[in-house]
Amino acid sequence: MQNIYTVGQINSYIKNMFAQDFLLQELSVKGEVSNCKYHSSGHIYFTLKDGKGTISCVMFAGNRSGLAFRMTEGMQVIVNGTIDVYERDGKYQLYAKKIRQDGAGELYERFERLKQDLLERGMFAPEYKKPIPRFVKNVGVVTAPTGAAVRDIINIATRRNPFVQIILYPAIVQGEAAPESIIKGIQALEQKQVDVIIVGRGGGSIEDLWAFNEEKVAQAVFDCSIPIISAVGHETDTTIIDYVADLRAPTPSAAAELAVYDVEIFSEQLERYRSALKRHMQGAIALGRARISTLDVRLKTNSPMGRIREKRTYAISLEERLGASMKDKLLSSRHRLAIYIEKLKGLSPLDKLNQGYSYVSDEKGRTVTDIDRISLGDRLQIHVKNGRMEAEVTAKYPVNEQIIMQGD
Repeated sequence: MQNIYTVGQINSYIKNMFAQDFLLQELSVKGEVSNCKYHSSGHIYFTLKDGKGTISCVMFAGNRSGLAFRMTEGMQVIVNGTIDVYERDGKYQLYAKKIRQDGAGELYERFERLKQDLLERGMFAPEYKKPIPRFVKNVGVVTAPTGAAVRDIINIATRRNPFVQIILYPAIVQGEAAPESIIKGIQALEQKQVDVIIVGRGGGSIEDLWAFNEEKVAQAVFDCSIPIISAVGHETDTTIIDYVADLRAPTPSAAAELAVYDVEIFSEQLERYRSALKRHMQGAIALGRARISTLDVRLKTNSPMGRIREKRTYAISLEERLGASMKDKLLSSRHRLAIYIEKLKGLSPLDKLNQGYSYVSDEKGRTVTDIDRISLGDRLQIHVKNGRMEAEVTAKYPVNEQIIMQGD
């Protein structure tokens, strides 16, 4: 009975056949580029064709670092890679690892050799890179006097800053005379003492851009005392001076943006700084006023006049308290005096005399309270309420005898 296979099994079998064929694992295919599409993911999808057939190709984003030019329709290229089967679609295609333009292999080898040589000589070292001035007054441009590159640089530079001066050195950028023309342009603008120099041109093939891969041009860029921005070709184009220059721009338009500061952005920054400074100044003034107000209150509190008023107020308070205290003291003393007067009245001999009593004193004024302290014949004074009388002691009678005599 005949075996029946699934589509997936057939595709897998064919994929294994391709994988086992060493020829298909590493080969180079020459053809014309057709249906080339740069995907947003970074992958490149295209077709290679010649007079007898076509083959689908893909270069993944991870392999694009070695692609030094941008592929266009009709370009003759040599693709190095692997042929394999995409199982899902049952479609075989060429997976590109390297792509070079047909006929440009020798130029690429020269490019790589010079690049390695200059690298070893330190001409790519970051410590030799000069900073691009932030605010430039004049920009030197070494490029062709006609073409999109110079128009883009002028339009973008004047739009970003209409006050910047652009000095163009009309150089030859392609052909045998191009290297010397570019070198003279760099040297001429260096003598002009411009703030920054843009060296570049529009895109093209490696042959078209080769003047910017010459060693003497790279040396002129390296020796220039003015900062140089390289702006050769499109974003995917890479030349030797891109590594030597102080800054690389992917396009001439981008070079103008990197060289010339946008005055509108600067004006906006100034306005933000002005607003921030105004806020800080207003805050500082408000804080200063608050501190002055606080110090004014403290000064008024601690001033001599303030202290005098405070002491006067305190003295008046003490005076009032002293007066009140004295009044209370006098009232209390008067009250006690009245009590003592009343007590004295109860003990006063005069009050007793007024009540009909009298008291007796001897000639020396001493009160006689004991008969044993007087003798017969002593002179005595008898005090009554309205005067005194004198008497003589003629007899003495003790209390016991007096009682007896009263009893008898």
